This record gives sequence, C-alpha cells and structure tokens, in this order.
Amino acid sequence: MPTPFTFVRLSYHSGDWDAVDERMPANLLHSLVQYTTVPVVAKEKVVALDSPELFGYPFCYLSGHRLVQFSAAEKKNFIQYVRNGGFVFVDDCNHDIDGLFARSFEAQMAACFGPAALQKLPKTHPIYHQFFTFKDGPPNTGFELNGWGDDLVHDYLKGITVNGRLGVLYSNKDYGCEWDYDFRNKRFLAEDNTKFGVNILLYALS
Repeated sequence: MPTPFTFVRLSYHSGDWDAVDERMPANLLHSLVQYTTVPVVAKEKVVALDSPELFGYPFCYLSGHRLVQFSAAEKKNFIQYVRNGGFVFVDDCNHDIDGLFARSFEAQMAACFGPAALQKLPKTHPIYHQFFTFKDGPPNTGFELNGWGDDLVHDYLKGITVNGRLGVLYSNKDYGCEWDYDFRNKRFLAEDNTKFGVNILLYALS
C-alpha cells in the first residue's frame, strides 16, 4: 500500500510562515481524494525548514507576506532538499512582484541557486498538464482580478529546475488565499478553483 501523502507546511524563523489558514491545505487534500486515488493524511503537518525531518517528505509549502531571510541551517536544508529531488511550492501572499516577500524570497533563491536559477515557466510546462489541462498557463486568482496587491494579473509562474525537474514552484498569484475556504463550499463555485492545486501536488509526487 502506498505511503499516504502528507501536506507539509514549512516554518521559518523570519516572516509569517503561517499566514494562510489551515483550511487551504485541507481543501487541496479533499480535492486530491475527490479526483485521484492518492491516499492522504487528513491534516497538514508543520515542519521547521532547519529540521532534518524535512527530508522525509516529497512536497512542502512555503508562504508569507513579510521578509524571508533564511538562517544558515535553513539555507543549507533548502538547497539540499531541492537538489535531492524534493519539491517546494512557494506562494507570495502579497500577490505583488515588488512586495517585501517577493523581493526577499527571490534574493534568497539567488543566494541558494544562483542569480539566473529562477526562471519563468512556459505555458507548455508539464505542471499545466499533469492531470487537468491549463492551456493558457496558470489560472488567475480573484485577488489579481479585484486589483489587490500590485493590481496585475500575473500570466506566468517561476521555477527552479534541477536535473531536468522542477524543484521550486514560485507564485505571485496568492493561490493560498484563493483556496482558503471550507471545502464544503466548493460546490457553490461554477468551476472548482483547486484543480491547479491537484496538478501541483501530483507533479510533486511524480
């Protein structure tokens, strides 16, 4: 029997790693059960970025609004985790390419993997076709369309590829808040907006 999937949220010493409510991971886990046969652990697990426990999981989520400044141990673990085949989904809750989280996180990635490591993903990237198909690239969020954050609709995501595989997926679209609602309310949506989240989780597990 396959090992149940655990949604791991990374805590880090700087910033507000717990900015997104726990309803978000519960919502994505519900979608994984709804659309796939992947067994899941029902509740998210918080793991410290500087903990060796990190290396026991294939997927991690990192988010926030504020400064991202990794300690030496956090930086070492982040690099090793990604280089060893781990997958980190990073979500800017400011939905702002010039906000503090965005600027500081991108600086951290440059320090970890080099200034050219973080690249825009083409709309043909496998993550947009992993399970559901998004031929126009990343789906928009209500936060962008309502003119919050930087008042832009970001038509791309960025990523860091290691050995031909995406190891860091980075979004300024604030999917965390987009999916932050009780899964029982999904039935009121014209289209289930968590489907791209299913793609992300399945890519991490592939």
